[in-house]
Amino acid sequence: MVQRQLPKISELLELMQFKKPELNGTKRRLDSALTISDLRTIAKRRTPKAAFDYTDGAAEGELSLARARQAFEDIEFHPDILRPAENVDMSTEILGGPSALPFGIAPTGFTRLMQTEGEIAGAGAAGAAGIPFTLSTLGTTSIENVRAANPHGRNWFQLYVMREREISYGLVQRAADAGFDTLMFTVDTPVAGARLRDKRNGFSIPPQLTLGTIINAIPRPWWWIDFLTTPSLEFASLTTTGGTVGELLNAAMDPTISYDDLEVIRSLWPGKIVVKGVQNVADSTKLVDLGVDGIVLSNHGGRQLDRAPIPFRLLPHVVREVGKDATIMVDTGIMNGADIVASIALGAKFTLIGRAYLYGLMAGGRAGVDRTIAILSSEIERTMKLLGVSSLAELEPRHVTQLQALVPVAQPAARRAPARAEA
Repeated sequence: MVQRQLPKISELLELMQFKKPELNGTKRRLDSALTISDLRTIAKRRTPKAAFDYTDGAAEGELSLARARQAFEDIEFHPDILRPAENVDMSTEILGGPSALPFGIAPTGFTRLMQTEGEIAGAGAAGAAGIPFTLSTLGTTSIENVRAANPHGRNWFQLYVMREREISYGLVQRAADAGFDTLMFTVDTPVAGARLRDKRNGFSIPPQLTLGTIINAIPRPWWWIDFLTTPSLEFASLTTTGGTVGELLNAAMDPTISYDDLEVIRSLWPGKIVVKGVQNVADSTKLVDLGVDGIVLSNHGGRQLDRAPIPFRLLPHVVREVGKDATIMVDTGIMNGADIVASIALGAKFTLIGRAYLYGLMAGGRAGVDRTIAILSSEIERTMKLLGVSSLAELEPRHVTQLQALVPVAQPAARRAPARAEA
């Protein structure tokens, strides 16, 4: 029989420790987010549908994005046992400078429509964390204001070569004058992809007010108050802001972009140059032969060509061919620090986060971006410790197996034409 007794008040008080209530609503909301997926849930609740879907969506059937995320889920880690990794060094050198973590913030367009702090929040959070921030040509904050928000950190600039070449050349000069150290020459957007969520939502700049828009806005008054009481959108490049997103993109992009444009931009840019949007080994080899400093394996977050190659799947093949000669980076589909660890193990020198950053921004402005970085950092650290590695340099391909569900179908052998009988 179990001996029973009356509980002691002192023991009850020790067991019943009430959590101190958090009065700051933003901090309480963000503290409850343990994953990037949690931040996405909060962001969806707080942001009008059109703005949220612009971030969350991709092109056409959104297969490229789904496959990219599935590729990260379909990995198997191989930890080493009895290898203490009490202190983990997550810092790295990338493109001639330091980064405290193996990821930076990717370029995103129309960012202040997601949340009014926009790129200022992203650049400030990146600077505080010691990681690079990348401003998009279609960003909603000027080059100079991003520099002011992150005066001592590393700022990178993502360039679209537009129909009016002089606009692009001027942006290159402005970024150089502002001390940006790396230029991302983007090559996967000759025209805008078919982003069907945006078309269905009528997503435009300025936002279109319809009955559905108004009904969706009723439970989200804070977004509209912020939008209507802050300065109008300031684009890094565009002189006009009217029209749907697709119309704006098509007005800025140029399908005639070529290697000649890359040569011109290289002659204008004094810092490191990286080509973003590379999707096969042959192009990677050609770019490295031309002397670029790095390449970003990317399908634009699945927002351009649906059914495009999966960057994470492509990574080991490109690293095997050119990894010793150039800096290889990867983006698209990263939602967990483990995704970043797996990418580094398979040979990437660095990774970029786009949606993960925007989910944090929509969930809580600058504090939300800080939370995104903190979540990913803790996941990276924990994964490395569980693998038994103390630094990024110790990560090797042997630590990761890519479990492949999508296997290319073998091509049938070519059939020979029947020999012609001799006369």
